[in-house]
Amino acid sequence: MLAPVSPWRLSVAPMMAWTDRHCRYFHRLLTRHTLLYTEMVTTGALIHGDTAQLLRYNAEEHPVALQLGGSEPDALARCATLGQSHGFDEINLNCGCPSERVQRGAFGACLMNEAVLVADCVKAMRDAVDIPVTVKHRIGVDREESYGFVRDFVGTVADGGCEVFIVHARNAWLKGLSPKENREIPPLRYELVHRLKQDFPHLTIAINGGITTDEQIAGHLAHVDGVMIGREAYHNPWLMAGWDARFFGDAARPVPTREAVELAMVDYMERAHAEDGAPWYSVACHMLGLRHGLRGARKWRQVWSDHRLKPLPPREVWALAQAHVEATAEAAQTATA
Repeated sequence: MLAPVSPWRLSVAPMMAWTDRHCRYFHRLLTRHTLLYTEMVTTGALIHGDTAQLLRYNAEEHPVALQLGGSEPDALARCATLGQSHGFDEINLNCGCPSERVQRGAFGACLMNEAVLVADCVKAMRDAVDIPVTVKHRIGVDREESYGFVRDFVGTVADGGCEVFIVHARNAWLKGLSPKENREIPPLRYELVHRLKQDFPHLTIAINGGITTDEQIAGHLAHVDGVMIGREAYHNPWLMAGWDARFFGDAARPVPTREAVELAMVDYMERAHAEDGAPWYSVACHMLGLRHGLRGARKWRQVWSDHRLKPLPPREVWALAQAHVEATAEAAQTATA
């Protein structure tokens, strides 16, 4: 039996237009234990839109968390209830997104300026569901860079019943920077997140932002309870293949080969198309980093992203991609002979 570890020890960040159910299925082939997050779903979309479609996921994705965007306690409580009834393992409130669209909805990173409201939102959701309610946020907003700001935010929200905080170690600049620039320009200040754990030892504190290697993960885990990885997990997904053994103590689970993962995704493409007509290329786009750093990866990616191949069934596309992989291997053997 594996020794118990925090459910938030390792997670993949919610990323708009990326971490959909197809992406999460792919990530689950690489790591059994890492916590996966949905894209942010707004309360308005969930209440007034196609709830079943927005909350759809594959059973294989567990543990999987639903991230909500909103600022009205009643609406968030209603959506949290929907999330629990659909089987999600956690509800996460987005208090970190700096995009103008999110700001117009009065949620995301601007909520850090309203800690009491966030605490009310958390309390409303906790009263409505039995699963964990967590908050993802930044260390500050705009030019507010004092540690006291994020400390007081966490303390106030914890009074509302939140016990888990995922902290992106950058400020969110609400004006003048795009969401992409907000992930790159405000400086990373990991020491503030480490200090939060020191000041709130009873809370679960996970860190996010700019973390790209296993060594960095291990270094942060010496200070906090968990690490959330964002774009590196998407662009270099093979990084996740060793996490179960290294960070969850599950050495008994064999590491799959890239070839096995790719073929499993072909099976999934066929299944997804049979179930709801999902085109294979809407699935394949999420696995284009599978051969990141390997010889021949560029040609392999070109096959899977070639729009001229869209009419073909995915198994035929896979055969074409495999032909490039095999040709690359043969060329390498010839060069070293």
